[in-house]
Amino acid sequence: MSPMSNANSMAPTELSPFVYWSQTKSQLLLKVDLKDAQGVVAEFTSSTLSFAANGHGARGRNAYKFQMRFFLPIDDETATFSVTDHKIELHIRKAEPAWWQRLIATPQKPHWLRIDFDRWRTEDDGDLSEGARDVREDYMEEYNKLQKQEIGYVKEHAKKVYLIIYNLAMFVGYLHILLIIGVLYIRDGSESMKHTYEYVGTSFKFVQLMQYLEVMHPLFGYTKGSPLMPFFQISGRNFVLFLMIEMEPRMHAKPVVFYVFVIWSLVEIVRYPYYVSQLVKRDNGLLTWLRYTIWIPLYPMGLVCEGVILLRSIPYIEETKRFCVDMPNKWNWTFDMVLFLKVYLLLLALPGTFMVMSHMSKLRAKKLGRGRAKPKVN
Repeated sequence: MSPMSNANSMAPTELSPFVYWSQTKSQLLLKVDLKDAQGVVAEFTSSTLSFAANGHGARGRNAYKFQMRFFLPIDDETATFSVTDHKIELHIRKAEPAWWQRLIATPQKPHWLRIDFDRWRTEDDGDLSEGARDVREDYMEEYNKLQKQEIGYVKEHAKKVYLIIYNLAMFVGYLHILLIIGVLYIRDGSESMKHTYEYVGTSFKFVQLMQYLEVMHPLFGYTKGSPLMPFFQISGRNFVLFLMIEMEPRMHAKPVVFYVFVIWSLVEIVRYPYYVSQLVKRDNGLLTWLRYTIWIPLYPMGLVCEGVILLRSIPYIEETKRFCVDMPNKWNWTFDMVLFLKVYLLLLALPGTFMVMSHMSKLRAKKLGRGRAKPKVN
């Protein structure tokens, strides 16, 4: 036997467990045949599943893994799995209720994928014909390789290129602000705090206004999710920045402005690189962990700083009557900005904080909690 053939025979092979699947019109159920599984990881996108675990399968106790591209899109945000002593079950909701012709995109079925006849359901009526499909979706990896060989690079959709450029630009903007603040603090110490708004206020106003594009992205289908949560978060920041700080020169030199700018920037210089990594499909464990963990100390600190800015602004508004509308006037109505700020503070301190923290906690559980399921206790 030649050395080359001996080396090939000793190369490790990737083991895949047996996977049994069944469906209803709205859901998929995958049963992975692994006993005493540990370290289970199931990563979902709207079109793919990547699975890995250590357990006792057809080839004894080993590390098993598999990947699949689904026949049609799924709702990856609600996909879950459960681990018991004898199997792992993955519960997946289809993006659109429909009976699937098959589970995976490619017509060729891998040897380890089988039908779970005990749970199998079929459509009683109707035509199960597939309809037209794009072969590039079925053979995405092969298509990308051929495209790269042919023209030297893989063409990207304009939408994806735009999102990458936008997120990189926003990252550079907030990093620029943070670097200026840091350099000034190193040079002048705490004296630099009173000049923070003077040096970076214009830049901060620009990037904060640019963030309203993130409200438009889901409206035009560029990103998933609702536009309401980014709208409220961005508008809350801009209310503090433009109305409470920009409009009152005496607030510019307050140290709390320095702190709130640092906190906001720290959140963003982690968030935008994470979005870029997801767009280019280059997952980074540390970056993902930071994205869904750094908010735990920073969000409460930011909310406290925003509350302090509102409290410090109330005496100035009482003095100047800025934004207040008194009678008589041609509209025949009044508006008390001081009262509005007091009510706003109550909403910020209790319901607003709870809403934002709950939203981020759910996102963290989906991204970092997945893969940490405990075996079922009998």
